[in-house]
Amino acid sequence: MSSRSGRTTTASAPVGAGRRQRLDAQRNVLAILEAAKTTFTTCGVDVPAKTITDMAGVGVGTLYRHFPRRSDLILAVVEHEIGDCIEAAHELTARMEPREALTAWVSRFAEFVRTKHGLANALHSGDPAYEGLARTLLDRLEPVMDSLLERAPLNDRSRETVSARDVLTTIALICQPVPGETSSFSERMTKIFLDGLLVSSF
Repeated sequence: MSSRSGRTTTASAPVGAGRRQRLDAQRNVLAILEAAKTTFTTCGVDVPAKTITDMAGVGVGTLYRHFPRRSDLILAVVEHEIGDCIEAAHELTARMEPREALTAWVSRFAEFVRTKHGLANALHSGDPAYEGLARTLLDRLEPVMDSLLERAPLNDRSRETVSARDVLTTIALICQPVPGETSSFSERMTKIFLDGLLVSSF
């Protein structure tokens, strides 16, 4: 379009349009992550894409635009939940006694591991997309666990010999599916393991 001065001008996008698009994209990503988290828990990490998008209220194209491969979505969900676990540790520490905070956070972490059906298979599938993910998870959560253990009333033997990474790894192994057992089995074993670390409350 030409102005009276003879210079060419172009029509500009409506003010705030770019910002609205960014906000919409952010909302879509969060909706997809929450829906994926829920469906991974109930149906496993191989749940059909349409199941996720129907719950998120977006189209399948939107899902693939943000997460072109299934591994991209799985990694994003795991990263999102790691962040939630870290935030939960701070919140529990602020309002609970050390023993209760540790117990509640371990329960939160165990639920995260236990409800990701098929995640272990994905991590061991040989897909290079998952390379280092297990280590990253432990690296990010180790300081959180270390802080909780430092405040908790551990017995002397645990204090001297058990590390935060030991506890995280053991909980993750306990929470793997056991043929013929329900989730209550891993919950019970986790409690027994944790009780063994702590000074008796009696």
